[in-house]
Amino acid sequence: GPVSSPRLGAVGRGETIHACLSHSKSLSDEENLKLFGKCNNPNGHGHNYKVVVTVRGEIDPVSGMVMNLTDLKEYMQAAIMEPLDHKNLDKDVPYFSEVVSTTENVAVFIWDSLQKLLPQGVLYKVEVHETEQNVVVYKGEETIVK
Repeated sequence: GPVSSPRLGAVGRGETIHACLSHSKSLSDEENLKLFGKCNNPNGHGHNYKVVVTVRGEIDPVSGMVMNLTDLKEYMQAAIMEPLDHKNLDKDVPYFSEVVSTTENVAVFIWDSLQKLLPQGVLYKVEVHETEQNVVVYKGEETIVK
């Protein structure tokens, strides 16, 4: 029969978050306008982020799966939907009282939240689609501090 060396697979699942953002409290109105343009509104503006989480690992010879998608859905519910969906990121999510709520930082927040829940080493990447055209990809890399 076929040689049964383990195969690596990756599986992704998407969710949409409906969130709203204020602007950066540490900047003046003028700086906010310059930096964030039309996205800058003291009362916040709506955003629909499509988040795709990819996990990878050995394809289990018994189940044929890298991870059960029902499990992944539950992890995503706890790490993404509960803290972020229908929230004002700047006012309702403590993390973003310290960190500016760009799509890049949303991706980092999601990565860190998932890392706490998922089995070690399976999280591969987090993609946050801000619009049809714009996507941020984060794979957990940190810059090397010299």
